[in-house]
Amino acid sequence: MNPRLAHLHPYPFQRLAALLADAAPPAALSHVSLAMGEPKHPAPQRVKDALCANLDGLSGYPATQGTPALRRACADWAGRRYGVSLDPDREVLPVNGSREALFSLTQCLIDASGEVKPVVVSPNPFYQIYEGAALLAGAEPHYVNCEAGRGFQPDWDAVPDAIWRRAQLVIVCSPGNPTGAVMGLADWARLFALSDRHGFVIASDECYSEIYFDAPPLGGLSAARALGRGLDRLVMLTSLSKRSNVPGMRSGFVAGDAAVLKDFLLYRTYHGSAMSLTVQAASRAAWDDEAHVEANRAAYAAKFAAVLPLLSPVLDVAMPDAGFYLWARVPGDDDVAFARELFAAQHVTVLPGSFLARDAGGANPGRGYIRIALVAEAAECVDAAERIVEFCRSRQPALPA
Repeated sequence: MNPRLAHLHPYPFQRLAALLADAAPPAALSHVSLAMGEPKHPAPQRVKDALCANLDGLSGYPATQGTPALRRACADWAGRRYGVSLDPDREVLPVNGSREALFSLTQCLIDASGEVKPVVVSPNPFYQIYEGAALLAGAEPHYVNCEAGRGFQPDWDAVPDAIWRRAQLVIVCSPGNPTGAVMGLADWARLFALSDRHGFVIASDECYSEIYFDAPPLGGLSAARALGRGLDRLVMLTSLSKRSNVPGMRSGFVAGDAAVLKDFLLYRTYHGSAMSLTVQAASRAAWDDEAHVEANRAAYAAKFAAVLPLLSPVLDVAMPDAGFYLWARVPGDDDVAFARELFAAQHVTVLPGSFLARDAGGANPGRGYIRIALVAEAAECVDAAERIVEFCRSRQPALPA
């Protein structure tokens, strides 16, 4: 077996299942899961219609590069969203969701053949695939803590020069999972300057970019455009899963540096990750429409408006910049005990923040937080929030009613 497999950590949801295995929640209470970021809103009818209308696509092998029509739809969407002009043949590549692409892109980019061990830099807390992809590629993960004092933004200046000299890939998640924080133009400028100096590639994971509450969040492509630079050593990854409520389609695309995408396409022709022609047709229908995305945003905004006033008196929690998570500091700062006791008392599942982070710089920046995914229908989210309030007040009776 590949010896690097031994370095992988259990996935957060494996740890959560083990944590809750012997808990016995009240049978009278229905279970509400706010732990997994799995969209529950209905898939758009236009996407389902496109799937059904293109079932003949199941009879053919798809090209790894995708159809010209899909690449054009992706490039057109990026133009509308980010104000950039992308070459659909050189700067756009369809992928089977951002998770698959993040993993395979890391395998493609990392060169572990030298005497010096390469580094993959990522935010902390982080999406688990960043770490696993780095470890299996033979790289050393380096975690940049995202803490409240900096608005949950990575402090790039805190990374030692010795790490930057070994860095081959920096993964950015904006809007962030789990914090919902959006990286600003000054932070992008600093990261681009570091990339120019040290030569690492930036992979910008933007799968939550279309769930926002005010102005569209800045992304890597729009930051590069605003700073008057090209797409050198920049790859943006996006997905339909959250934007269009179709996680089961496993559809997204990457865009950016044509030289990087040329090698990534070569890797993918051997990787066996071409998207079904049927899914490609449905993906075009999704990228070509914004009405269902606007309705999706409105549904999430309504849930935040209903839930936040309930939770604010008992948890240290605020509206995120974007995304569908609440990143809440819990009383007592023991996130693991809080999640377990909440499940046992109220049959509500949340994810301990420390499961999403690693100890770095003497601290685990997820410790003391829980991630609450507002993915269930509004009534369920409100019900769960009311149970969380009841639980918090039962633990600390002095809290105001």
